[in-house]
Amino acid sequence: MQRQPECICVNLRRAARAISHLYDEAIASSGLKVTQFSLLRAVARNEPVAISVLAGEMELDRTTLARNLAPLERERLVVRSAGRDRRITEVRLSAAGRAAIQRALPLWKTAQAQVRKQLGREQVAQLNAIAARAGAALVPAASLKSAQVEIG
Repeated sequence: MQRQPECICVNLRRAARAISHLYDEAIASSGLKVTQFSLLRAVARNEPVAISVLAGEMELDRTTLARNLAPLERERLVVRSAGRDRRITEVRLSAAGRAAIQRALPLWKTAQAQVRKQLGREQVAQLNAIAARAGAALVPAASLKSAQVEIG
C-alpha cells in the first residue's frame, strides 16, 4: 500500500488533478476542457467583461488570462474588442461559444453529480469550505497574481 504524503500541497494537487481529469473526460465530447468551460462560463456570467475583471474572477494575472483566452479566440468561442473606454479590452462570447457551453453543460452536470455521489454531501461541503478558506485566508492576494494555470 502506498503511503500518503504528509504534504498538504501535494495532496491537494493530487486531488485537483484527479477531479480535473474526471471532468475533462466527462465533457471531452463537447470539445472543451473543464478549465476552458469554466472560463467560458465566467465570460457568460459577466459579459461584456473587461479583461481585468475577468482576471480577478478567475484569480489569474492578466498575462495568464490572455494565454488562456488565446485558444478560445482561435476557435472563435470568444471575441475581444475595445470597450466604450478604448483603454479597456472586453471579452464576449460568440454564438459558437454559447453553443459550446450548451453542449458541455449537461456533461458537466453529470460529472458534478458523479463527484457528489462519490464524495457524499458532507465531504463536498467540507471540500468547498476548505477551498474557500484557503483561497481567502491562507493565500496572500499578491500570490494569486503569480498563479499560472494554462488551459490550451
